[in-house]
Amino acid sequence: MSDRNGGDFGSYFAGFLMGGLIGAAVALLMAPASGEETRKLIREKGIELRDRTVESLEQAAAEARQRAEELTKLARERAAEVGKEARELSGELRGRAEELRTRGGAVAEDIRLRGEAAIEAAKT
Repeated sequence: MSDRNGGDFGSYFAGFLMGGLIGAAVALLMAPASGEETRKLIREKGIELRDRTVESLEQAAAEARQRAEELTKLARERAAEVGKEARELSGELRGRAEELRTRGGAVAEDIRLRGEAAIEAAKT
C-alpha cells in the first residue's frame, strides 16, 4: 500500500505542476495587460508556484521522515522481543541440558554400582 501512496504523490505533484503552468498560461493569454505587467505577473506566479512546490516537497519529506522513524521504532521493538524470546529459550535449553546431564550421571552411577555388584557376586 505504501508503494501506491508514493505513486499517488508523484501523480499528484505532476498534476499540480501541470495545472499551475496551464493556469498561468491561460491567465496570461486571457488578461489584457501590458508586457511589463505580464512579466511581473509571470514572476509572481512563478514565485507562488515555487513556494507551493517547496511546501509540498517539505511536507512529503516530513511524512517520509516520520514514517521512517515509526518503522525504525517498530524494528527495534521487534528486535528486542526476538532477543528476549531467544534468551528465554536459551535459558530453558540450558535447564534441560543440566537436567539431562544430572539424570545421565545418576544412570551412569547406577550402572557402575550394578556392575560392581555383579563383579562381587561373580567372585563369590
